[in-house]
Amino acid sequence: MTTPSSKLDERLRALLPAVLKGLKRGIEKESLRVRPDGTLALTPHPVALGSALKHPHITTDFSESLIELITSVHASAAACLAQLERIHQFVYRRIGDEVLWCASMPCSLPDEKAIPIARYGDSNIGRTKTVYRNGLAHRYGKRMQMIAGLHYNFSLPDSVWPLPGFRDASEAYFALIRNFRRHAWLLLYLFGASPAVCSSFVEGRKHALEQLAPGTLYLPHATSLRMGRLGYLSEAQDSLAVSYNGLESYTACLEDALTQPYPAYEAIGIREGNEYRQLATSLLQIENEFYSTIRPKRVIRPGERPLHALRERGVEYVEVRAMDLDPFSPVGIAAGTMRFLDVFLLHCLLSDSPPDTREELGAIGRNKLHTASRGREPGLRLDRSGGKVELREWGMQVLAECEPIAAALDSAADGGSAHRDALAAAIGAVENPASLPSARILAEMQQSYGDSYSHFALARSLEHRAVLQSEPLSPEAEARFTRAAEESIRKQQEIEAADKVDFETYRQKYLSHESLRV
Repeated sequence: MTTPSSKLDERLRALLPAVLKGLKRGIEKESLRVRPDGTLALTPHPVALGSALKHPHITTDFSESLIELITSVHASAAACLAQLERIHQFVYRRIGDEVLWCASMPCSLPDEKAIPIARYGDSNIGRTKTVYRNGLAHRYGKRMQMIAGLHYNFSLPDSVWPLPGFRDASEAYFALIRNFRRHAWLLLYLFGASPAVCSSFVEGRKHALEQLAPGTLYLPHATSLRMGRLGYLSEAQDSLAVSYNGLESYTACLEDALTQPYPAYEAIGIREGNEYRQLATSLLQIENEFYSTIRPKRVIRPGERPLHALRERGVEYVEVRAMDLDPFSPVGIAAGTMRFLDVFLLHCLLSDSPPDTREELGAIGRNKLHTASRGREPGLRLDRSGGKVELREWGMQVLAECEPIAAALDSAADGGSAHRDALAAAIGAVENPASLPSARILAEMQQSYGDSYSHFALARSLEHRAVLQSEPLSPEAEARFTRAAEESIRKQQEIEAADKVDFETYRQKYLSHESLRV
């Protein structure tokens, strides 16, 4: 009889050391810009950082105040982290006395009307990005959009395809995605770092949080409020039962959500006078509005829709979206976390991955929410195969299956034990929940900051700024970033000058059914 672990070992042996050494990863890291007193910086995206529309490494997410830092693709965790650190250093040399908020849940927020939506200039594509964000504000409120996260992009080298057992890369990546979703709760447990929030975040909203101190709300056993009911969840999207059983079923589900009118969003309308309120009245305005812990991705061509790119050229990499910012790291993630993610993602790829079902999709959602809000609760049980299993028991089973993968990655990296060390740290955290980031945050808040979330996060943010400003940035790197900023502004001006059609014509063509199909 072939056991799951023996099948995993068999597939692992098919991955040559050159393949394991050739894994590729990149990071997209969001942070709020705040004032030295911890309040939101309401200044525009600094001109010295270049054009948010065209800079390859420094842009914005929902708000002018929500900066996003993007690395290139790297063959090692160390190289990826080194570049992320250099980007942070350059940013800090261009934002005056402002500070990058180190945590996922926001700082003290002003009135909704005062939160500035990101602007990308006067080109049609720039206006599209801003109108999309206007739509998010109308649909979900601005405060929810001020949550920051870290996206981890992961792929195998092209030389691995076709991998034994899979017809092509798309089939393999969808198998990875199904298993990732089954086990994503483990990442929330191990790396969730948002057990508390500033009370301004939920002002005027119903919630089940408890007061820890004036201005601070929390749940005693929470790991990641960002990934729970208060975070990137949408009642409208709850109605979506997206299938991850293959490229065809996935893209068909998303196409429906992108093209079918949704009554609540029809009520918002497209325009009010000359002002656009949203891009479309469908459940999703564009593909990026779909909230998921992981996405299949493909680099798109200028003006191309992501769904069209997937259909035409298949899946190129996966984007992991379940990671909170690590407030104990100056750049939001540690090298050990990255190495664990590589091990975990390979486990998702190499393990058996049966098709998902509606029943399982429901269980996956419940497990995510329970772990986000109650993950450190002693004896917490999750749904698995129609029954219940203790989180710790299931977690230890998954981590045990990861051991040969960590060993193979270390061997491919010419020795050392970095991946096995990362795995051992995860095993230790399952055995000792007090060592988890979510528990450490609450303990530090209690010991040093009067149980204040804002005081803890600001103190850590100021420490990180001091560290990053004290470390040298080479003249070559400084010059390279400066040139990239200047070049991005020039490219934005060229795009604006080249537009030949009015925005409404552009919007309708971009959102047409034909733009989604091959």
